[in-house]
Amino acid sequence: MDNCASASTFLTDSLELELETEWCKPPCFSCDFDHRGGKHFSGESYLSSGALKRLILNLDPLPTNFEEDTVEIFGVQWVTETALVDSSRVLFHLFRQQLYNLETLLQANCDFGKISTLHCKADNIRQQCIRFLHYVKVFIFRSLKVHNAETHVPVHPYKALEAQLPSVLIDELHGLLLYIGHLSELPTINTGAFVNQNHTKLFPPSWHLLHLHLDIHWLVLEILHMLGEKLKQVVYGQQFMNLAGDNLTNVSVFEEHCENLLCDLISLSLNRYDKVRPSEALMSHHCPCPCIKELWVLLIHLLDHRSKWSLSESFWNWLNKLLKTLFEKSNDRRKSSVLVIQPRDPLGFSWWIITHVASFYQFDRHGTPDEMKQMESNWNFAEELLKKSVSVQDGILEEQLRMYLHCCLTLCDFWEPNITIVTILWEYYSKNLNSSFSISWLPLKGLANIIKSPLSMLEMVKTCCCDKQDHDLYKSSSSYTIFLCILAKVVKKAMKNNGSHLWKQVKGRIYSKFHQKRMEELTEVGLQNFFKLFLLLAAVAEVEDVASHVLGLLNFLKPTFITSPLIWKGQMAFLLMYTQKNLDIGVLAEKFSGAFREKAKEFLVSKNDEMGQRHTLWTLLSIYIDGVQEVFETTHCLHPSHEKLLNDGFSMLLRACQESELRTVLSFLQAVLARIRSMHQQLCQELQRENVDLIVQSSLSAKERHLAAVASALWRHFFSFLKSQRMSQTVPLSQLADAAADFTLLAMDLPSTAPSDLQPQPVISMIQLFGWDDIIWPEVVARYLSHFLQNSMLCEALSHAGCVSFQALTVRSWIRCILQMYIKNLYVPDDSFTDVNPEQAVDKEYVKQLAELTRLLFKLSEVKNIFSKAQVEYLPIPEDPKKALVQFLEAVGITYGNLQTLSDKSAMVTKSLEYLGEILKYIKPYLGKKISSAGLQLTYWMMGILVKSWAQIFATSKAQKLLFRIIDCLLLPHTVLQQEKELPAPMLAAIQKSLPLYLQGMCIVCCQSQNPNTYLNQLLGNVIEQYIGRFLPASPHVLGLGQHPVLLALRNSATVPQMSFLKKCIVQVIRKSYFEFKGSLLPPRLASILAFILQLVKETNIDVSEIELLLPGVLKCLMLVSEPQVKKLATENLQYMVKACQVGSGGEPATQLTSVFRQFIQDYGMRYDYQIYSILEIVVALDQQVVIHLISTLTQSLKNSERKWGLGRNIAQREAYSKLLSHLGQVGQDEIQRLENDNAESIL
Repeated sequence: MDNCASASTFLTDSLELELETEWCKPPCFSCDFDHRGGKHFSGESYLSSGALKRLILNLDPLPTNFEEDTVEIFGVQWVTETALVDSSRVLFHLFRQQLYNLETLLQANCDFGKISTLHCKADNIRQQCIRFLHYVKVFIFRSLKVHNAETHVPVHPYKALEAQLPSVLIDELHGLLLYIGHLSELPTINTGAFVNQNHTKLFPPSWHLLHLHLDIHWLVLEILHMLGEKLKQVVYGQQFMNLAGDNLTNVSVFEEHCENLLCDLISLSLNRYDKVRPSEALMSHHCPCPCIKELWVLLIHLLDHRSKWSLSESFWNWLNKLLKTLFEKSNDRRKSSVLVIQPRDPLGFSWWIITHVASFYQFDRHGTPDEMKQMESNWNFAEELLKKSVSVQDGILEEQLRMYLHCCLTLCDFWEPNITIVTILWEYYSKNLNSSFSISWLPLKGLANIIKSPLSMLEMVKTCCCDKQDHDLYKSSSSYTIFLCILAKVVKKAMKNNGSHLWKQVKGRIYSKFHQKRMEELTEVGLQNFFKLFLLLAAVAEVEDVASHVLGLLNFLKPTFITSPLIWKGQMAFLLMYTQKNLDIGVLAEKFSGAFREKAKEFLVSKNDEMGQRHTLWTLLSIYIDGVQEVFETTHCLHPSHEKLLNDGFSMLLRACQESELRTVLSFLQAVLARIRSMHQQLCQELQRENVDLIVQSSLSAKERHLAAVASALWRHFFSFLKSQRMSQTVPLSQLADAAADFTLLAMDLPSTAPSDLQPQPVISMIQLFGWDDIIWPEVVARYLSHFLQNSMLCEALSHAGCVSFQALTVRSWIRCILQMYIKNLYVPDDSFTDVNPEQAVDKEYVKQLAELTRLLFKLSEVKNIFSKAQVEYLPIPEDPKKALVQFLEAVGITYGNLQTLSDKSAMVTKSLEYLGEILKYIKPYLGKKISSAGLQLTYWMMGILVKSWAQIFATSKAQKLLFRIIDCLLLPHTVLQQEKELPAPMLAAIQKSLPLYLQGMCIVCCQSQNPNTYLNQLLGNVIEQYIGRFLPASPHVLGLGQHPVLLALRNSATVPQMSFLKKCIVQVIRKSYFEFKGSLLPPRLASILAFILQLVKETNIDVSEIELLLPGVLKCLMLVSEPQVKKLATENLQYMVKACQVGSGGEPATQLTSVFRQFIQDYGMRYDYQIYSILEIVVALDQQVVIHLISTLTQSLKNSERKWGLGRNIAQREAYSKLLSHLGQVGQDEIQRLENDNAESIL
């Protein structure tokens, strides 16, 4: 560092350089550096080290080097200040010898074992050579003296040699260049490196040779430039002459070397270009390594610097001159600078090379990229290339033109705007507008040219106007689209820099190409290109002027194009552009909406015409619909003209639409409604701000008026149709509900805009129409109410508006939605109706919608209050709406049961009935001719739950009428009363499953009714009478008898009074319906009813009074029926009844049982004495006391019988009777003895 410190005298104040270690090592080319962090060049490079800057500023090349008296060069010590004068030829000879040594190393085998040695040797040779050339530079700057060549005074021999040094250097440098030859002649270099265990890169000798050649080429230029700067005169060589026979000079050698060096660089680039695809041209760089790139940058700076201060040419002139030779025939080229390789595509290569080289202008003298730097342009040469590119004589290929224009577009990024290139390109494209500019072999060739929508047109324009273009532009865009990108970039830059002057020139040239004849010549493709062009002009310049001009030009089109979808898309694209720029769309909207109205009218008239015409019209209408939706969704501020877009064409269109088309229109409606509401909310927030001045307030009021106008148009042209379709299945139900919900929210935000038939409370009127009306499809109601309940502001508004029953009405609609969840299946045509299971009978989406509605409904304060009072917990997210409804009905019943005061109970009954509404109307469709098993099961089960859980409510006079109607409608319809008609199997199955609920509920009502109700008791008896027999099995041995719904009702009764009442009713019905038979007219399925009675007796604590009712019938069966099965079951019943009486009387004979038998004996003893004795023998086995109490009656009956027949004593009967008495112990023996005594007396 001492040497570095002593060099401070060579530093200038203007440079203000800091002394760093990098100055101690001469700069050189190197690609061995870390590319991370955005570094473009090595720290040792001529740019990064500041060597170029010092050269241009004419400063000491290496201020900290060669400060000692002696210097070691090529292993020999030399006197620093005289070595070059004394031994210049020797030094250059040693230099060439070192080069030879390095070249011989190329012959060695570069395997991993030898690479380390070879790398060290080669690097050492290279460093010595570089050191020598830097020494020459330093010597010229510090030690070379300028001598007057005209003096005749004798001079010292050293000074004479010193005066000769510049000429000697010219010769030696020229000889050195001849020795090393062209860069392009070097063997193929592998720029890869070996990496040893210390992570050090080791390069082969060929790498070092290439980079040494680069160093030599550049340092020779530096030395020649420094000679000229130092001597300020032309220096002539002594040994060599040029081809013209003139002696070489420093200037001629410099220029010749520059030319050769540029030729070499071009040749290297040509080698790479031959491997480049047109689609990858701008992504494939022309420099094999960063050192070549650095050499280009060095040449740019040096040549442009020399051109500013001398008559030498600039870099671009040098390059242009050489590139022009590529277009010459081989025999016309100058032999001194012949390029080695003839390119396959000189035009494409020229575009490619100047585009990449132009990017090097961004690097400053330190090699740092500066994107804000004003780059030196080369438009003159680019214009020549562009003229060749679009020359018709040579035949233009789209794949080539895309690459050329992509390069031109990149140059537009680098350079100042140029109108000439736009003019050249427009001359070509204006003649070829009808071309598709596609490439046959490129995949997806057609998609880039298809205009799918107005928005896609604007997206294309936006892409063209983007500052950063896609690298894949070649594949994604046609050459015409790339031209539009160039046009956009030029116009934008020109307007930014020069105002509107250049834009007017461009506009004039473009407008002049369109006239009536040209417009008539346009094809569909040409029209696409036409719209692309003018949309782009509108985007970058004066949109209103361009749009007005386009509307005028469209009038020149052929009549066949007037209704073209493309015309509509183009006009809509301009409308969208107006919206994006926040301009008033009045003129465009009025014309376009008028065309829409006419097409909507045609669409309505063609409703029944062929599909071809409808499809054509719908294409146009859908363009308008989608475009207007985009206008509303993207606009920031509504103008009065926005209302024009919503005219009566929509009213006509809605009436003509089929389902798929309706979906599109309703989606549009929902989007516009949502946007209007969003804008209204923003407006309200702005109005609520404090300290709003009068001007702003006036502006906000105007916005509110515009919003109200658009909202009124929506009500006017859409709502009447929605209202008329409430009961129709034409409109998609989900969208109908969504649109109705959106209108409801609009009515809440802007109530004054709603039509008069909804006033004065439009929100409540809307909910009544779509949420509470019983004739609306349940799918609509469920979805609509879900939207309604989600909006807390709307619910609060209804609460504060005094609509106290809105919660009850909503609950009623919810109940209807659940009860009618299967009703849609009943409305399919007869030939396609099929009854399916419950899982398949309802749409899954509807179930989800019901679950969502249930979740929201359970958040209502009224519903939460019911569950709270009932002390019943419900699922916060009920997944099954049916179970949720059961929970709710049970909670209402429990809540009523917990009330204490009469007023509360009366209010609760009223509210409960309000919940149900006309509930029988909801279920009536299930009871028609078309049968839905799922619907019937749901209906009977849910209504059974209702009857049971609300039994206390139905016990009131207010609610009993509804209960009677439910029983009559569901359990006792006319078809049930007609015994000869069989009920449908699904209905019978539903009744069987739910009948216990009805019976239990009716019993509770009967037990708790405020006034004894004979009619209700009669209803209960009728129900039991009808369904005991219907559900009896054909054979009494069927195991399912225990699942008889009447028995299940009895078995699951919650309370003793309820069970007793129901049991009593059952007994009475059985006695009346089955045991009041006479003679041989036996009731059907007598064995089954006896089995039923037996099950009843077994399962319940049957009362003696109930046995008193049943026992006569059982006895009649035993006496009159000879069927073994009947006798067996009757016997079992008799046994169980006698036992039950014993239990009931505490072991004493039951009086009622005795009286039943006594009456039975009195009624049938005269005729069926033997059967009676058999029956009593069964009783004796169970309870002798009962029969003992009957002895007197039996004896009297015997005597009466004998008296009646008048034949004296009936020996056989007396023997049978004695047999019975023999089973009665002593009492029986006594009676036998009396009978015998009576017999003896009669004989005497």
